[in-house]
Amino acid sequence: MKIAIGSDHAGFDLKEIIKNHLQEKDIDIIDVGTHTKESVDYPVFGEKVAETVQKREADFGIVICGTGIGISISANKVKGIRAALCTNEYMARMARRHNDANVLALGARVLGTDLALSIVDTFLSTEFEGGRHERRVHLIEKIEELKL
Repeated sequence: MKIAIGSDHAGFDLKEIIKNHLQEKDIDIIDVGTHTKESVDYPVFGEKVAETVQKREADFGIVICGTGIGISISANKVKGIRAALCTNEYMARMARRHNDANVLALGARVLGTDLALSIVDTFLSTEFEGGRHERRVHLIEKIEELKL
């Protein structure tokens, strides 16, 4: 498995913790930045992660900013991306099972480290159920096509 990960300055510390956690599990990481705590703009990194997933250079993406809101909105602007802002394991599980989410968004200023790591593990270990949910994901894709 290969994961693209990116954050703004607010998410930098959590990004580094998640990277180390995943590398300990022998998961390949593509770190698109930021690489310091210097103030940067979250849309840049949301887009970079989303494009990496869109191009199939990574299986999934993880984006992190202070709340997770802005960076998830940014990632969702990239065609084919279904970024889900998750604040607990249930949301992460449902994002994968029912929505086939391919990018996980986290808020570094609203989650503790242990919870964030548990959300990441849940997201990455949950499979898409398909079935009736596949029809709904296709409806989302149709919306993308209509809005081009």
